[in-house]
Amino acid sequence: MAFPYMEAVVGFMILMYIFETYLDLRQHSALKLPTLPKTLEGVISQEKFEKSRDYSLDKSHFHFFHEFVTILMDSAILFYGVLPWFWKKSEEFVVLIGLNAENEILHTLAFLAGVMVWSQITDLPFSLYSTFVIEARHGFNKQTLLLFFRDLFKGICLAVILGPPIVSAIIIIVQKGGPYLAIYLWGFMFVLSIVMMTLYPILIAPLFNKFTPLPEGELREKIEKLASSLNFPLKKLFVVDGSTRSSHSNAYMYGFFKNKRIVLYDTLIQQCKNNEEIVAVIAHELGHWKLNHTMYSFIAVQILTLLQFGGYTLVRNSSDLFRSFGFDTQPVLIGLILFQHTVIPLQHLVSFALNLVSRSFEFQADAFAKKLGYASPLRSGLVKLQEENLSSMNTDPWYSAYHYSHPPLVERLAALDTPDKKAD
Repeated sequence: MAFPYMEAVVGFMILMYIFETYLDLRQHSALKLPTLPKTLEGVISQEKFEKSRDYSLDKSHFHFFHEFVTILMDSAILFYGVLPWFWKKSEEFVVLIGLNAENEILHTLAFLAGVMVWSQITDLPFSLYSTFVIEARHGFNKQTLLLFFRDLFKGICLAVILGPPIVSAIIIIVQKGGPYLAIYLWGFMFVLSIVMMTLYPILIAPLFNKFTPLPEGELREKIEKLASSLNFPLKKLFVVDGSTRSSHSNAYMYGFFKNKRIVLYDTLIQQCKNNEEIVAVIAHELGHWKLNHTMYSFIAVQILTLLQFGGYTLVRNSSDLFRSFGFDTQPVLIGLILFQHTVIPLQHLVSFALNLVSRSFEFQADAFAKKLGYASPLRSGLVKLQEENLSSMNTDPWYSAYHYSHPPLVERLAALDTPDKKAD
């Protein structure tokens, strides 16, 4: 008797939905608490706390509804055989437009085009409500409907341009990969990730945002001095117009080897009037670089990708897997999709482990900035960002342990306030 892959996958999806809903309920209860955590009393104003609580509860209510609709749709798609039905319909479409449906690449691209249309239709109402109702209600949304749909159109155009060659290459590699298929797939994805990380900030990101050099002045001088003291190869320092879409703030760095760049959101500069706070945030980010966190994370992702492709090669010829989901053929893309569904339990465990590592990295980067003498401005900068972004002040420990890649503010402040241990 064949193993019931589909039933097992749907059953696990529902179990995970129940478990994560339980965590969401715990977090929702924490968000409803009428008082600040003791650590934040006198640090966060009551006005900001109440605004943060209202914003978090709004997002929480929306999340419950969104997740319920999502699990219903995903379960129905798998249980009622929508995927194989759609695969056959895409074959009919290829024939209808006069192309060769036996060409797996053409068939797959037609299938993906239909999936993209479906996902845009189903996701659009949620995106619109999140952006123009919840974000707008709490003063974060700054974009117009025109800008929203222009970004959506640009995203679709990029998918249409970049998707076909990538998908075609994957199909060809799988068809001709032989016993070294996993290595070939990993090698292709490795090169692709390097190319995309190189091209994205240069060609793609500027399609959506405007990047301008940080003006000469005290802030630029302090950041350049900090980078120089750490031998960080800073080549360019940009400000991005994040305020055209949202008043949320952030900062990040990117680049390979001796060509590093730092990007500050204009909202970060507006919110942190004290330049020392911004420099402290940058010191934290440079801590990730100095402590090789980015490299470790990249290596971990590459190892997991290779293992994942290794697992795929073991099951890609399993006719039972395809038949369980209603397929009478074994297309490459469908095999990858089905494999992803079968390893969902492992993906959740890996995600949890990566979050643990990420939170550890955040504490280390904070400690690095503290060692450089930025404990006080980093502390006030973190508080300012928490306030201005209306981030959740009260968090459930189970929820944050499972979901958060960054420690809650209470834990980060406690770590910054802990005196350094001195060697005997």
